[in-house]
Amino acid sequence: MRDPGLPSLDQLRVFIAVIDHGGFAHAARALHRTQSVISYTIANLEEQLNVELLDRSKRKPTLTEAGKALLADARAVSLKVDGMRARAKALSAGLEAEVSLVVDVMYSTCKLVRILHAFQKEFPTVSMRLRTEALGAVTQLVADGTCRIGISGWMPGTPDVIERQACGFVTMVPVVAPGHALAQIEGIVPTAVLREHTQLVLTDRSTLTQGQDFGVLALRDWRLGDLSSKHALLRNGIGWGNMPQEFVQWDLDAGRLVQLQIAEGSAFSFPLYVIRRGDEEPGPATRWLMQQFLDAGQQANASGTEGADGEHCQPPHGYPALQEHPPSARRPKPPQPDAPAGVAVAAPISLRPT
Repeated sequence: MRDPGLPSLDQLRVFIAVIDHGGFAHAARALHRTQSVISYTIANLEEQLNVELLDRSKRKPTLTEAGKALLADARAVSLKVDGMRARAKALSAGLEAEVSLVVDVMYSTCKLVRILHAFQKEFPTVSMRLRTEALGAVTQLVADGTCRIGISGWMPGTPDVIERQACGFVTMVPVVAPGHALAQIEGIVPTAVLREHTQLVLTDRSTLTQGQDFGVLALRDWRLGDLSSKHALLRNGIGWGNMPQEFVQWDLDAGRLVQLQIAEGSAFSFPLYVIRRGDEEPGPATRWLMQQFLDAGQQANASGTEGADGEHCQPPHGYPALQEHPPSARRPKPPQPDAPAGVAVAAPISLRPT
């Protein structure tokens, strides 16, 4: 038996049209061709592939077993070619093939997901390269050209080449597990007492803020490389630390964490900025994405809340084996079940670089 030949894209599309439109005559009208041309094209395709694709013994042609198997391949090839043509058209019009974005872990995951979902709809042919970092690592990735734009807090020592625009803020709150000794103190916790307990601190992977401390009060601290680890340790009573309010609100409501009242303030705002290199001109997709972050920040400022439209995220807690803590009078509500899996909000915390 001879090997199958190489079918043309037109043959595959005619084959798909016959199935989708329910016959040769309907496919001919849809493709603005004569029925004889459609029949001839299918016959040639069957000859090329050396298989019978359609059963013509009935009034309406139906797929053979081989036709059913090859129809999926025909659709995949057609879609790939359509996607290639759309990408080529976008590139010829100056649209980027890819946008690279780095986001500070403090930024609301709720807003980030909403913005990226809109981006996918607006620019279906543009690939997205997303990274999450903390503190100076965000600025570093933009400065060295790894990422075209970033969402970052203000960092001292930022290179002059970096341009920034305000895009909102994150509310940070000091929290601790209800069974921790600090949670048993009523009213404002004295700084001297706070300093005696281990503080959990997110570290900077870059050297941009090397040797500098941000919001670190304790004499002893644990340096953590990611926010999820810090969250897990906080819930298990291993130290206290600052966390984005949006990230821990579900735990505060359920009594799994307690917000501390400290002399430095029970909450503070951490400003965020859209940053990019000033010596590079962003493409249309990059500019559109930057504007979405700026608009989200303006909405947050207008409403006085972190989340645009005042939404509240409920992060999934992936710690099923967490220790249960005894009841505490400082819990705002009785303990409730862990939050169901859903949209998480990632944002970091007590600011301090390595």
